Amino acid sequence: MTADLIAMVLLLAVTAYACAGGTDYGAGFWDLTAGGTERGRRPRWLIDRAMAPVWEVNNVWLIFVLVIMWTGFPVLFETVFSAMWLPLALAVVGMVLRGAGFALRKPTQRLAGRRLYGAVFAVASLLTPFFLGAAVGGVASERVAPGTELSADVWTGATSLVFGLVAVAVTAFLGAVFLIGDARRFDAPDLVGYFRRRALSSLAVLTVLAVVTGWVTHEDAPYIWHGLTRGLGLFFVLVAGVAAVATAWLLLRSPGTWARVTAVAVVASAVIAWGMAQRPYLLPTSLTVADAAGASGTLTWLAVVTLVALVVVVPAVVLLYWLDSRGELEELTDSELRRPGRAAGDGAAPDG
Repeated sequence: MTADLIAMVLLLAVTAYACAGGTDYGAGFWDLTAGGTERGRRPRWLIDRAMAPVWEVNNVWLIFVLVIMWTGFPVLFETVFSAMWLPLALAVVGMVLRGAGFALRKPTQRLAGRRLYGAVFAVASLLTPFFLGAAVGGVASERVAPGTELSADVWTGATSLVFGLVAVAVTAFLGAVFLIGDARRFDAPDLVGYFRRRALSSLAVLTVLAVVTGWVTHEDAPYIWHGLTRGLGLFFVLVAGVAAVATAWLLLRSPGTWARVTAVAVVASAVIAWGMAQRPYLLPTSLTVADAAGASGTLTWLAVVTLVALVVVVPAVVLLYWLDSRGELEELTDSELRRPGRAAGDGAAPDG
């Protein structure tokens, strides 16, 4: 019973990372496709303003996922990171380069340096979700089992490639929807239309990829396909479909907060559908939740830690997003940092 509870916590943590982290990766995707220096100046300005206050916090969910895997399901952790170490290592390298590129491009004064760091940030934002999706696809296609060693076949099959493309499309979709709201917040009506068109186009691509995924999993991941067409898996697939239609309708009208809610519902429902489809397995047909579970005492403490996180961390994250949405986390300008009454360039010594 405790093992099933912790497995559900693991799935919800993955869902949180897909939704929150996906939004940031999507902003990087649109940074990459914004065009040259002049053409992409406005979109990149918005991306910098929107991401700066809160994007780091999204890695909390990734750390939570790793902690639960490592301590609660050590066999799962060992198997996945042995069989998938190459795509996962590439994803980690992408995360590091992405963070460094984003942090360094803004203070860099030289145009060549800004272009270089911006390119690193943008390309890493594309490759990181692809490799993470490819690793998930390898698991879903039953290519990973205890004792599996790394090989190209493990993470380059049809399901892996499609899942990688879906991950990129998901991030582009979420990023565009959230950037619409940020464009409204920063009073940039031209960018509202800019990102609305990209949100609709990425939703269309995501819909096509969802159909392709169904066809591919039928042939390459039969257990997952069976789970997605029955029971709770099918239910959450339908919820994702309804949420996608609602998002499209909202985007075509006057996109606001509800468009963000329905967009998150699309992605969250799809991830949960995948989790429900492979029950009772963590690795389809080879490793069940019960077989992968760690010691009962460890699982009990993980349940306690999860409760503490719900009480402490989740309200803090919600507060952070709320403050950001109200514009309370904007960087102080030079004029705001100066003392009242002190002129710019005044070299007088401070009092005391």
